[in-house]
Amino acid sequence: MKVPVYNLSGEEVRKIEISDKVFGVPFNEAVVHQVMVGLRANARQGTASAKTRGEVAGSTKKLYRQKGTGYARAGSKKSPTRRGGGVTFGPKPRDYRQAIPKKIRHLALRCVLSSKAGEGDLKIIDAFDFKEAKTKKMIATLAALGIDSSALIVTQKSEGNVILSSRNIPEITTTPASVLNILDILSHKTLLMTEDAVHKAEELWGNGAKQGGKDASV
Repeated sequence: MKVPVYNLSGEEVRKIEISDKVFGVPFNEAVVHQVMVGLRANARQGTASAKTRGEVAGSTKKLYRQKGTGYARAGSKKSPTRRGGGVTFGPKPRDYRQAIPKKIRHLALRCVLSSKAGEGDLKIIDAFDFKEAKTKKMIATLAALGIDSSALIVTQKSEGNVILSSRNIPEITTTPASVLNILDILSHKTLLMTEDAVHKAEELWGNGAKQGGKDASV
Protein backbone atom coordinates (compact mmCIF):
# COMPACT_ATOMS: atom_id res chain seq x y z
CA MET A 1 0.00 0.00 0.00
CA LYS A 2 1.41 3.39 -0.99
CA VAL A 3 0.67 6.44 1.14
CA PRO A 4 1.80 10.07 0.89
CA VAL A 5 4.36 11.61 3.19
CA TYR A 6 3.96 15.28 4.15
CA ASN A 7 6.30 17.91 5.50
CA LEU A 8 5.63 20.42 8.29
CA SER A 9 3.94 22.75 5.81
CA GLY A 10 1.41 20.10 4.81
CA GLU A 11 2.92 19.59 1.35
CA GLU A 12 3.23 16.10 -0.06
CA VAL A 13 6.92 15.34 -0.58
CA ARG A 14 6.78 11.70 -1.71
CA LYS A 15 4.94 8.41 -1.40
CA ILE A 16 6.17 5.40 0.53
CA GLU A 17 5.17 1.76 0.59
CA ILE A 18 3.82 0.58 3.96
CA SER A 19 3.53 -3.07 4.95
CA ASP A 20 0.18 -4.78 4.46
CA LYS A 21 1.12 -7.07 7.36
CA VAL A 22 0.79 -4.08 9.70
CA PHE A 23 -1.44 -1.59 7.88
CA GLY A 24 -3.55 -3.90 5.69
CA VAL A 25 -5.00 -6.45 8.13
CA PRO A 26 -8.77 -7.19 8.14
CA PHE A 27 -10.47 -5.79 11.23
CA ASN A 28 -11.20 -8.44 13.87
CA GLU A 29 -13.75 -6.94 16.24
CA ALA A 30 -13.65 -9.81 18.74
CA VAL A 31 -9.88 -9.63 19.17
CA VAL A 32 -9.86 -5.83 19.49
CA HIS A 33 -12.65 -5.98 22.07
CA GLN A 34 -10.86 -8.67 24.07
CA VAL A 35 -7.63 -6.67 24.22
CA MET A 36 -9.46 -3.43 25.03
CA VAL A 37 -11.28 -5.03 27.96
CA GLY A 38 -8.04 -6.58 29.17
CA LEU A 39 -6.11 -3.30 29.03
CA ARG A 40 -8.83 -1.46 30.92
CA ALA A 41 -9.01 -4.22 33.53
CA ASN A 42 -5.24 -4.19 33.99
CA ALA A 43 -5.35 -0.43 34.61
CA ARG A 44 -7.65 -0.88 37.62
CA GLN A 45 -5.99 -0.62 41.02
CA GLY A 46 -8.41 -2.92 42.82
CA THR A 47 -7.70 -1.29 46.19
CA ALA A 48 -11.28 -0.36 47.16
CA SER A 49 -12.16 -1.74 50.58
CA ALA A 50 -15.00 -1.47 53.09
CA LYS A 51 -15.28 -2.87 56.61
CA THR A 52 -17.74 -5.61 57.46
CA ARG A 53 -19.63 -5.66 60.76
CA GLY A 54 -16.87 -7.86 62.16
CA GLU A 55 -14.20 -5.27 61.35
CA VAL A 56 -15.93 -2.10 62.56
CA ALA A 57 -14.71 -0.81 65.93
CA GLY A 58 -17.36 -0.82 68.64
CA SER A 59 -19.18 -2.87 71.22
CA THR A 60 -20.90 -6.12 70.31
CA LYS A 61 -23.47 -5.66 73.10
CA LYS A 62 -27.10 -5.94 72.11
CA LEU A 63 -28.57 -2.43 72.17
CA TYR A 64 -31.70 -3.32 74.11
CA ARG A 65 -33.80 -6.33 74.99
CA GLN A 66 -35.43 -8.34 72.23
CA LYS A 67 -39.07 -7.75 73.20
CA GLY A 68 -41.26 -5.25 74.92
CA THR A 69 -39.73 -1.99 73.72
CA GLY A 70 -41.98 -1.37 70.74
CA TYR A 71 -38.94 -1.08 68.46
CA ALA A 72 -37.66 -3.42 65.82
CA ARG A 73 -35.31 -6.14 66.97
CA ALA A 74 -31.77 -4.79 67.17
CA GLY A 75 -28.37 -6.38 67.54
CA SER A 76 -25.17 -4.41 68.13
CA LYS A 77 -24.44 -0.93 66.82
CA LYS A 78 -22.11 -2.56 64.26
CA SER A 79 -25.10 -3.86 62.33
CA PRO A 80 -25.13 -2.87 58.61
CA THR A 81 -28.59 -1.38 59.12
CA ARG A 82 -27.21 1.28 61.46
CA ARG A 83 -25.19 4.40 60.75
CA GLY A 84 -21.51 3.74 61.36
CA GLY A 85 -22.02 0.00 61.11
CA GLY A 86 -20.39 -2.44 58.74
CA VAL A 87 -21.09 -2.67 55.01
CA THR A 88 -23.00 -5.62 53.62
CA PHE A 89 -21.14 -7.22 50.70
CA GLY A 90 -18.78 -4.22 50.47
CA PRO A 91 -15.75 -4.18 48.15
CA LYS A 92 -12.51 -5.84 49.14
CA PRO A 93 -9.06 -5.54 47.53
CA ARG A 94 -8.82 -7.79 44.49
CA ASP A 95 -6.75 -8.27 41.37
CA TYR A 96 -8.60 -7.43 38.15
CA ARG A 97 -5.66 -8.32 35.94
CA GLN A 98 -6.32 -10.33 32.79
CA ALA A 99 -3.65 -12.20 30.85
CA ILE A 100 -3.51 -11.05 27.23
CA PRO A 101 -1.43 -13.33 24.97
CA LYS A 102 1.23 -11.52 22.96
CA LYS A 103 -0.12 -12.82 19.65
CA ILE A 104 -3.58 -11.42 20.48
CA ARG A 105 -2.17 -8.03 21.56
CA HIS A 106 -0.15 -7.65 18.38
CA LEU A 107 -3.02 -8.77 16.16
CA ALA A 108 -5.34 -6.22 17.78
CA LEU A 109 -2.74 -3.48 17.28
CA ARG A 110 -2.35 -4.38 13.62
CA CYS A 111 -6.14 -4.34 13.25
CA VAL A 112 -6.55 -0.81 14.57
CA LEU A 113 -3.54 0.48 12.62
CA SER A 114 -5.03 -1.03 9.47
CA SER A 115 -8.41 0.51 10.31
CA LYS A 116 -6.87 3.99 10.58
CA ALA A 117 -5.02 3.51 7.29
CA GLY A 118 -8.11 2.17 5.52
CA GLU A 119 -10.35 5.01 6.71
CA GLY A 120 -7.85 7.70 5.71
CA ASP A 121 -7.17 8.69 9.33
CA LEU A 122 -3.47 7.80 9.12
CA LYS A 123 -1.17 10.68 8.20
CA ILE A 124 2.58 10.36 7.82
CA ILE A 125 5.00 13.24 8.22
CA ASP A 126 8.66 13.07 7.23
CA ALA A 127 9.95 14.38 10.59
CA PHE A 128 9.35 16.87 13.40
CA ASP A 129 12.57 18.86 13.14
CA PHE A 130 11.66 21.19 16.00
CA LYS A 131 14.83 22.89 17.23
CA GLU A 132 12.88 24.31 20.15
CA ALA A 133 9.52 23.72 21.78
CA LYS A 134 6.89 25.94 20.16
CA THR A 135 3.18 25.29 20.67
CA LYS A 136 2.29 27.73 17.86
CA LYS A 137 4.46 25.77 15.45
CA MET A 138 2.74 22.50 16.36
CA ILE A 139 -0.70 24.11 15.96
CA ALA A 140 0.32 25.44 12.55
CA THR A 141 1.60 22.00 11.51
CA LEU A 142 -1.62 20.27 12.56
CA ALA A 143 -3.68 22.87 10.72
CA ALA A 144 -1.56 22.47 7.56
CA LEU A 145 -2.18 18.71 7.70
CA GLY A 146 -5.93 19.25 8.03
CA ILE A 147 -6.11 17.90 11.58
CA ASP A 148 -8.88 19.77 13.37
CA SER A 149 -9.85 17.24 16.04
CA SER A 150 -8.14 14.78 18.38
CA ALA A 151 -4.85 13.29 17.20
CA LEU A 152 -2.25 10.85 18.44
CA ILE A 153 1.30 11.82 17.44
CA VAL A 154 3.64 8.84 17.19
CA THR A 155 7.42 9.27 16.94
CA GLN A 156 10.13 6.64 16.69
CA LYS A 157 11.41 7.56 20.15
CA SER A 158 10.51 10.11 22.78
CA GLU A 159 11.21 13.62 21.44
CA GLY A 160 11.23 16.33 24.08
CA ASN A 161 10.46 19.28 21.80
CA VAL A 162 7.50 17.47 20.23
CA ILE A 163 6.10 16.58 23.65
CA LEU A 164 6.52 20.12 24.98
CA SER A 165 5.07 21.66 21.82
CA SER A 166 1.88 19.60 21.98
CA ARG A 167 1.18 19.08 25.67
CA ASN A 168 -0.94 22.24 26.00
CA ILE A 169 -3.04 21.51 22.91
CA PRO A 170 -6.40 19.91 23.81
CA GLU A 171 -6.97 16.34 22.58
CA ILE A 172 -3.42 15.97 21.29
CA THR A 173 -1.27 13.16 22.72
CA THR A 174 2.27 12.05 21.93
CA THR A 175 3.81 8.60 22.33
CA PRO A 176 6.84 6.63 21.11
CA ALA A 177 6.08 3.84 18.63
CA SER A 178 7.40 1.13 20.95
CA VAL A 179 4.67 1.72 23.57
CA LEU A 180 1.78 2.24 21.16
CA ASN A 181 -1.46 0.59 22.29
CA ILE A 182 -4.97 0.25 20.90
CA LEU A 183 -6.63 2.37 23.60
CA ASP A 184 -4.58 5.42 22.62
CA ILE A 185 -5.25 4.85 18.92
CA LEU A 186 -8.99 4.36 19.31
CA SER A 187 -9.27 7.38 21.64
CA HIS A 188 -8.11 9.75 18.89
CA LYS A 189 -9.58 10.54 15.49
CA THR A 190 -6.29 10.94 13.59
CA LEU A 191 -3.11 8.91 13.85
CA LEU A 192 -0.12 11.09 12.92
CA MET A 193 3.11 9.12 12.56
CA THR A 194 6.58 10.13 11.52
CA GLU A 195 8.16 8.10 8.72
CA ASP A 196 10.65 6.62 11.20
CA ALA A 197 7.79 5.63 13.50
CA VAL A 198 6.11 3.76 10.63
CA HIS A 199 9.32 1.83 9.98
CA LYS A 200 9.60 1.09 13.71
CA ALA A 201 6.05 -0.25 13.75
CA GLU A 202 6.78 -2.46 10.77
CA GLU A 203 9.90 -3.74 12.51
CA LEU A 204 8.05 -4.52 15.74
CA TRP A 205 4.81 -5.96 14.40
CA GLY A 206 5.48 -6.78 10.76
CA ASN A 207 8.24 -9.04 9.54
CA GLY A 208 10.37 -7.68 12.33
CA ALA A 209 13.63 -8.71 13.82
CA LYS A 210 13.89 -11.95 15.76
CA GLN A 211 14.26 -11.59 19.51
CA GLY A 212 15.25 -14.50 21.69
CA GLY A 213 14.78 -16.94 18.84
CA LYS A 214 11.17 -15.93 18.25
CA ASP A 215 9.67 -13.64 15.64
CA ALA A 216 8.86 -10.23 17.15
CA SER A 217 5.63 -10.14 15.15
CA VAL A 218 3.95 -12.84 17.27
